[in-house]
Amino acid sequence: MTRKIVTIVGARPQFIKAGAVSRAIAQDGGLDEVLVHTGQHFDDAMSDIFFRELELPHPKHNLGIAGQTHGAMTGRMMEAIEKVLIEETPDLCLVYGDTNSTIAGSLAAAKLHIPVGHVEAGLRSFNRRMPEELNRVVTDHLAAIQFCPTRASIDNLRAEGIVQHVYHTGDVMFDATRFAIAATAGRDGVLQQLGLTRGNYNVCTIHRAENTDDPVQLAKVADYLRAVAAERPLVLPLHPRTRGALARNGLNFDFAVLTEPLGYFDLNALLAGAVAIYTDSGGLQKEAYFHGKPCVTLRDETEWVETIDHGWNRLWQGPDYVTPRQPIADYGAGDAAEKIVTLLRDFLG
Repeated sequence: MTRKIVTIVGARPQFIKAGAVSRAIAQDGGLDEVLVHTGQHFDDAMSDIFFRELELPHPKHNLGIAGQTHGAMTGRMMEAIEKVLIEETPDLCLVYGDTNSTIAGSLAAAKLHIPVGHVEAGLRSFNRRMPEELNRVVTDHLAAIQFCPTRASIDNLRAEGIVQHVYHTGDVMFDATRFAIAATAGRDGVLQQLGLTRGNYNVCTIHRAENTDDPVQLAKVADYLRAVAAERPLVLPLHPRTRGALARNGLNFDFAVLTEPLGYFDLNALLAGAVAIYTDSGGLQKEAYFHGKPCVTLRDETEWVETIDHGWNRLWQGPDYVTPRQPIADYGAGDAAEKIVTLLRDFLG
């Protein structure tokens, strides 16, 4: 019997992760996937291009919900997702990561007694001021099956009493990055457009609320990056949230090579040619490692502690790299998506 899964996505990182799992689901043949796009990221640069490049199926349901406060957005998403789940009657609802789309999908499904599967379960920054931390904690306590990228994430769940149907699958982002590297081999078009040469620039992204919503903090980040850009060109694809925050506060990143948000393939081409990565993105910290690039995380903590423990990452206001760089075995061999699909099929019988 074919089992039906409703997959909830809404933000750029989720499209990337879901692309790997959706390809594995399509190859498996034992599962039928219905894709729901909440609309949290909605324009071509932040949404549509990822569906084209990552071979994601076209969403059957596009809810078109974006903007507003966290509470308003999450509430509207819950209401719309509940209607979809009642219509589709899936055997399981699959969610990714830690966004408002994640928590809305988890709550709507759990209240309908539909099992929830959480990809990237067990991550903790231990900073409850981050909306992402609240989303991931609540989702983990609602989920019926947990797909953990690292053994540390399994330990985090165990400390909170979550021990059933908890699996170490490796990191599905590694699958996605391998797919992108193969697709972008020799693709230097974005470098030519920006006037860059391989090995002579750094890449930066800024979008987290903790950096963009506080004018004082945003100014500190700008000052730090200005010093970084004095050493070599700094390429900064500008997130819409960050662009708005700069305008509101009379700040600018005029020291950087600014671009619009980039597609996944173009961003991976940039990463492949960069010297180092500066970011507040959880996903980009790992993508830096997958490309063999050192990273500086523009936050006071990270949920991806393995990247620091193995010498690939450091916090911007913390000590310099203190550990020799070593491979991170926990992230797996690039087959996390296949493991997730096998576990889903077994869980659903």
